[in-house]
Amino acid sequence: MTNTITFRVRALPAAVLDTVRRTSRDAADQPVEALPAGGGEPLRCCLTDAEAGEALLLFGYAPPVAAGPYREIGPVFAHATACPGPDRAAGHPPAWRGRPQVLRAYDRRGRIHGGRLHDGTDPEAVIAELFADPAVHHLHSRNVVYGCFMFAVERAT
Repeated sequence: MTNTITFRVRALPAAVLDTVRRTSRDAADQPVEALPAGGGEPLRCCLTDAEAGEALLLFGYAPPVAAGPYREIGPVFAHATACPGPDRAAGHPPAWRGRPQVLRAYDRRGRIHGGRLHDGTDPEAVIAELFADPAVHHLHSRNVVYGCFMFAVERAT
C-alpha cells in the first residue's frame, strides 16, 4: 500500500511537560514520581527509550481526546529535565520501529472509531489505512501489553 496520506507524530506537548516539571503534579493533580531509569522505559518527551540511570518522571497524563467518556488518564515516563524532544523529521519514532503497537483511531467527538494491532515493521501503512477512513480524526499509538499511551498521530494539513 502506498502511503498517500501525510501525518505528524506528536510527543507530549512541551507546555504539559513544563507544567509537570514545575508543579510536580500530574493531570489528576497527583504528585509526580521521580525515579532513576532501569533502562528501556518509553519516554514520551522524546519518543525514545530511557538509558539506565537517567533521571525520569512517572506521572498521569490525559492523552488528547475531546472531553467525554473516552477521556482517560494513564501513566507515562518522561525525562526529569527538558530534553530536545523527538526528531521532527523522523515520522514514526525510529527507536520504536519494530515494536508491536496498537493504533487506536478516534473521531472528532473523541469516540473510538476502530484501531489495529501492528507488528511495527510498517507502521506508516497501518496509519495510512486507518486515515483512509474520513471519519478518523487522529490516532493514538498504545503499548500492547500495558495499554499505555505512547504518542498521537494527526493528519498533516
